[in-house]
Amino acid sequence: MAEIPSTAVCEPDLLPGDLEVRPEAGAGQPAVSDVADAATDREAVLATARRAREAAVTLRRLTRAQKDAALRAMVAGLRASTERIVATNTIDVERAVAAGTAPGIVDRLTLTPERLADIADALALVAELPDPVGEVVRGWTQPNGLEIRQVRVPMGVVAMVYEARPNVTVDAAGLSLKSGNAALLRGSSSAYESNAVLVEVMREALAGTDVPVDAIQLVPGRSHEAVNALMAARGLVDLLIPRGGAGLIRSVVDHSTVPVIETGVGNCHVYVDAAADLDKAVAILVNAKTQRVSVCNAAETFLVHAGIAEAFLPRALAALAERGVTIHGDDRMAVHAAAAGIGFAPVTDEDWAAEYYSLDIAAGVVDSLDEACAHIRRWSSGHTEAIVSEDASAIRRFIAGVDSAAVMVNASTRFTDGGEFGFGAEIGISTQKLHARGPMGLTELTSTTYLVTGDGHVRG
Repeated sequence: MAEIPSTAVCEPDLLPGDLEVRPEAGAGQPAVSDVADAATDREAVLATARRAREAAVTLRRLTRAQKDAALRAMVAGLRASTERIVATNTIDVERAVAAGTAPGIVDRLTLTPERLADIADALALVAELPDPVGEVVRGWTQPNGLEIRQVRVPMGVVAMVYEARPNVTVDAAGLSLKSGNAALLRGSSSAYESNAVLVEVMREALAGTDVPVDAIQLVPGRSHEAVNALMAARGLVDLLIPRGGAGLIRSVVDHSTVPVIETGVGNCHVYVDAAADLDKAVAILVNAKTQRVSVCNAAETFLVHAGIAEAFLPRALAALAERGVTIHGDDRMAVHAAAAGIGFAPVTDEDWAAEYYSLDIAAGVVDSLDEACAHIRRWSSGHTEAIVSEDASAIRRFIAGVDSAAVMVNASTRFTDGGEFGFGAEIGISTQKLHARGPMGLTELTSTTYLVTGDGHVRG
C-alpha cells in the first residue's frame, strides 16, 4: 500500500463536500433557492424519521424468531446480490481514486466479493446471538412484597452518521434490527452509491418477513441541512452515533440535540516493557501496525523501555522495514533506525497525536513504565493500549496507569473489534464513559425498563 503523508492525521475520511456539519447560517442571507432546498431536505429527513418511529413500535413486539428470520433473509439477499453490489461499489471507488483520495480511505471504501462475504457472515452470526431484549439485568422482592425487575428494552430509533465505510451500513442495520431498533443510516457522499444499493438489497429482503421495511432506511438528501435535520430530530430519533474521523465526531457532538454516543479515533499505543518476551513483542508490534493500516485499532505509536531497547529494536525495526514502515522517532530511536536502514523522520507533536492510516508509526524510548503511561495519557485518544510484558506487577501497574476503552496484555491492538469480541459485528467503538465503552454490540443498543409487579399494593 502506498504511504500516506503524515499530515493526514485526524479527519482522513472526509472528502470535499462530505459530512462536515455546519450550524445554521448567521446574519448572512442565503439565496431563496438554497432556503427552499434546505427546507425540502429537512422535511424529507423528518418524514423518514417518522416512518422509522412507526417501524420501531412494531419491532418492539417481535419475537427473536421473527427478527432472526429477517436477518437471515438479509444475509441471503446480500449473498445473492454480490455481483450487483460490487459493481455499484466500483462507481464510488473510481470516483474516490479520481479525486486523489488517500489509499487507506479507498481501502475502507472498497467492497470485494470476499469482503462482502465476510460482511454477510458477520450478519449471519448476529442472527445466532442471544436476543438482549427482555433480558433481566437484576431483580428482587421488596419487604412489602413488590417484585422489581430491570429488563432490557430497545432504544427505539438509532441513527448513524458515518464516512466512507459501506460495511457500517450492514453492521448498523443488522445490530439495530436484532436489538429491536429501527435504523436511520447517513453515510458520506463518497460511499453514496454503495450505501444505497446495500440498503435497497436489505429492504427487498425484509419485504417477505415480519419486520417492516422501514426498519432500515437511508437518510435522504446529500446536503448539510439533511445532517443538521437529523441531529435536531429529538423526539423522533432516540440515539445518534457518529463514526469516522475526529472532525465528523466533534461536529456531531457539538451540534446534536439528539443524545449521542461518541465513538473515537484510534491513536493506539504498544508499550514494550523491560520484561517483555522479544518474540512476542516483535510479532505483536508488527501485527498491530501492518496487518491493516486503514482501521482505527491499528497501532500508531510504540514505546520501548530503555532496558530492553538494545535487544529489541534491531529485530523490531528490521521487521517493520521489511513491510515498508516509516519511523517518526525521538533522538534515541534515530540511532537504531539508521542501523536498521528503516525510513526515519524526527518525531513531532503532530506525530504523537496522529492517526496515520498509513505505514507510518511514531516511536520513542522511555526510561520507565511510569513514563510510558504518562506519555500515553498525554497523547492517547482513549481507544486501545497494549503492553507486552512477562512481569505481572508491571502489567497491573500499566492497566491502572492508562485509561482507555480497551487494554491489551500480550496481544495486538487489532483485537479491539466487535467481531473479535464475539459480538458478530459492531456499531462502533465508544471512547466515552457513559452507558457504553469499547466495541458496541447488541447490549449497547438497549436501554432498560423497571417492571414492578404488585398485588393491589398502595403506598401509605
